[in-house]
Amino acid sequence: MKHPAFVILPVVLVLFTGHMQQAAAQTDDVAASQKLELTPAERSAIYATVSKDKSKVAPQPFSTKIGADVPPMIELYSLPDQTVAENPAAKLYEYTIVENEVVVVDPTRMRIVDRIGPAPDR
Repeated sequence: MKHPAFVILPVVLVLFTGHMQQAAAQTDDVAASQKLELTPAERSAIYATVSKDKSKVAPQPFSTKIGADVPPMIELYSLPDQTVAENPAAKLYEYTIVENEVVVVDPTRMRIVDRIGPAPDR
């Protein structure tokens, strides 16, 4: 006859795994609810402010596709104070500059969430 611990342990593991998956899904829901939405004016202000500082340019180019991972050696910087004051959700994000684009990053996941380029010429 099997010992009861050999029967109970798999059941506990299945329940624990299910709980962890649910917790991860809830974390993703919170992150999705904190999605950064910038107005065109905020985007222009961010680009105008941060593109002046050439020290914030990433030392090597990398894929800036939205959703792409940012290499761990890339230093990230806080978005401008004015943007954070007008849009508190912006406090959760950071940026770097790659090939004349401001690349907005979720620093907890090191994932690109937005790109801001220069305003198109009219």
